[in-house]
Amino acid sequence: MPARRPGGRPSFAPRFRVLVHHQLEERWEQLVDRIGIASAQQFWDHVAVEPGRPPRINAATVLRGSRGRPLGPGFSRSIHYEASGAARIDYQFNPRWVGRSGDEYGIVVIVQITLGSH
Repeated sequence: MPARRPGGRPSFAPRFRVLVHHQLEERWEQLVDRIGIASAQQFWDHVAVEPGRPPRINAATVLRGSRGRPLGPGFSRSIHYEASGAARIDYQFNPRWVGRSGDEYGIVVIVQITLGSH
């Protein structure tokens, strides 16, 4: 399902569709309460525009080993985004996803949301 941008629509056209599995929906909705609206928007804005680049704010690392394996052909390895000391988000992206209707677009899949400290 689409992961809606916290706080409403962005002022720009996103290059990637941000998707979150229904099992992570509750955690996605709790994100603003945990890290604040500004940090949640910074994450969404980052992955919606340039998920493969290092974020301007916060830190991100590519996961190694089995936790970082791509979901399928064309996907990146998992990227571990440190939203704050209170939340970490793992995601993968595919810049050339082909949808059911045959159109091609980029997607970002939220793989894991961890709320709490390390």
